[in-house]
Amino acid sequence: MSTSSAQPQPTGPASPVGPVDSSRIPRYAGPATFARLPRLDEVGRTDVAVVGVPFDSGVSYRPGARFGGNAIREASRLLRPYNPAQDAAPFALAQVADAGDIAVNPFNINEAVETVEAAADELLDTGARLMTLGGDHTIALPLLRSVARKHGPVALLHFDAHLDTWDTYFGAEYTHGTPFRRAVEEGILDTSALSHVGIRGPLYGKQDLTDDEKLGFGIVTSADVYRRGADEVADQLRQRIGDRPLYISIDIDCLDPAHAPGTGTPEAGGMTSRELLEILRGLSSCNLVSADVVEVAPAYDHAEITCVAASHTAYELTTIMSRQIAAAREG
Repeated sequence: MSTSSAQPQPTGPASPVGPVDSSRIPRYAGPATFARLPRLDEVGRTDVAVVGVPFDSGVSYRPGARFGGNAIREASRLLRPYNPAQDAAPFALAQVADAGDIAVNPFNINEAVETVEAAADELLDTGARLMTLGGDHTIALPLLRSVARKHGPVALLHFDAHLDTWDTYFGAEYTHGTPFRRAVEEGILDTSALSHVGIRGPLYGKQDLTDDEKLGFGIVTSADVYRRGADEVADQLRQRIGDRPLYISIDIDCLDPAHAPGTGTPEAGGMTSRELLEILRGLSSCNLVSADVVEVAPAYDHAEITCVAASHTAYELTTIMSRQIAAAREG
């Protein structure tokens, strides 16, 4: 019996191939590609490549994010082709495909970083944008290197409980707590348009905040989101970003553990999944060139709470990119 019946799409030679038709094949049946979309090798080319990086050798506390990408894919079976919040059918506007996983060395962080960068280069060279599913936050550095090679220094919105701008851990330059310091040092970020969102929790000292500010980052804490609301925060971020090429990196621990228990370094007092999704929707006019969702550790999840939140987060980001790709073609 076939398990590849595609969702009907607009006719024409350039029509994207959409997800499996869930009115014909139940959501729980068949391969768990992201949103039940076709694999990249089934369509030949794609506008948005959803790619996994099963790597968590850079974590400093609980491991398990190497299993995050496939857990997000499983949870994404519930995603549907039309996004009413953005009034868009993302998989009809642009070709979105699952590019599988980047196979990285779990024992050598430096080699893993190089492998991710090379694989991202290859995908971006086809003209695709990346929607990456981690994996731990170490992978943001090679992804940013690759995106900056194509677009020049990019604006960055970093959703996280933690700054991830520390210098080293135990003498290691490449960990999940250091990617954005390395990115600033390497000149691949536009330091006039950098923001953390969702920051909270204890630090090693006030110097952490001073060092972070020197790197060029602004901070929107989870308390700021609570007090000012998603719309005001999104407006502030849009003004900071302007029309620069934008990369969004989302550590799922930006959410409160009530909304994302399945992560390696949970912190109390985080955003709700509703707040995160509304902020992202408020950024739909920004020039989003690629994005990632990382630090989903399904071993600590309950009833797929974290994975569902992560899959919907990736869906909103994918919708933004698909809308922009379609608009560019029409314009």
